[in-house]
Amino acid sequence: MNYAASVEYLLSLLGAFSNSRFGLHRMELLVVELGHPERSFRPIHIAGTNGKGSTAAMIAAALHAAGCPAGLNTSPHLMRFNERIRINNTDIEDDDFAAAIREVRTANESISAREGREMHPTFFESITAAAFCAFRRAGVEWGVVEVGLGGRLDATNVLQPELTVITPIALDHERILGDGVRSIAREKAGIFKHDCRSVVADQSREVLDEIRGCAEEQGIQLIESRQAWQSGNISSDEGFYRFDAIPGPQAPGGREPFPIELGLAGEHQVANALTAITSLDVLGVESGAIRRGLADVFWPGRLERLPGKPEFLLDAAHNPAGATVLASFLREHCTNRTIHLIYGSSRDKPVAQIAELLFPYADRIVLTASRVNRSISPDDLLKAVEQHHNDLTVKPSVEAALEWVERHADRRDLIVVSGSIFLVGEAKAALEQRVAEPVGQ
Repeated sequence: MNYAASVEYLLSLLGAFSNSRFGLHRMELLVVELGHPERSFRPIHIAGTNGKGSTAAMIAAALHAAGCPAGLNTSPHLMRFNERIRINNTDIEDDDFAAAIREVRTANESISAREGREMHPTFFESITAAAFCAFRRAGVEWGVVEVGLGGRLDATNVLQPELTVITPIALDHERILGDGVRSIAREKAGIFKHDCRSVVADQSREVLDEIRGCAEEQGIQLIESRQAWQSGNISSDEGFYRFDAIPGPQAPGGREPFPIELGLAGEHQVANALTAITSLDVLGVESGAIRRGLADVFWPGRLERLPGKPEFLLDAAHNPAGATVLASFLREHCTNRTIHLIYGSSRDKPVAQIAELLFPYADRIVLTASRVNRSISPDDLLKAVEQHHNDLTVKPSVEAALEWVERHADRRDLIVVSGSIFLVGEAKAALEQRVAEPVGQ
């Protein structure tokens, strides 16, 4: 099985087991069949609604900077499946990816033959297990693993982590996780394991109370990032932030304040960095490695700027919290420019609320859809958001939207692509060969 065949196999699993129950039973069978690859590394398990990918990337980058072989497993990907599995700050090679999928396919077929088709692992379970196999093959010491959905019943929760991390929690996926933030917080805190240490990012009082209760039930040590590390002397240069990391009352002790320069754009990354710093402090990573890792980290599709005339800004703001972050960035760092927004979303997102937050910062908006089946059609999207802007255009595809905006944009303008990671991924793929070419007037 080569890389193309491995991708084809994974795609064949999408929707093939849509009646499968949400739970750990299939994943538990799969890791047993594979000889427990999840036990070959020291896991750091990360759940949350916002910032979990960025925080995971920061932690993995700092571990690598400290000389610790580290794997990173995140989802979804922007352009290629390899992005979901990183070894020592580099996307997994095609041959290694194919080898991991081959292992998993053999195990899946064995389980299905023995237990019945209803127990065949799903797409997400399969690629999660492939990440564990890839980590085992690479011999990493640490595996930083991002939860896919929720926490308690997520496929990643077969891990026995050395550290769990909870990033900011907000309303999302309510149909699956529950209607209120307390219910969602309890699902996320389902990654807690007895006697495991856990770091929790700054949260609302309601969420924090729920997480504290879950931690007490599990008998775990809970470290609150806002009590462990604070930021001082914050400044920015074109949206990239610098600050002094200052130890607080819950910091393990023995460290002096040290300066941080972030490789990820946006003021919200300061809070994500404090969560990462707290986690790395708990693990005993030295300050110099933390500084290097957080300066070098890259997380595609999150306030990612593509130079050109006009310039592009890609940001997968898929929920109200993400829209608030993007709106703040545009307000603070993109003034005195005409802003064209290409926007599309999945059907299950509160698009009217997102539009109310984000659309006021754009001069012209093009509504479109990615090729993913979950996308809301541009016409339905228009009906949902038309009251929030008076210059709306509808285009049937990402490529058509890009072509239209490029024809109408001036060289000095900013073109923002946002709404879902699938939309951003398609736009980035289309732009790779075109972004440096002058377009517009």
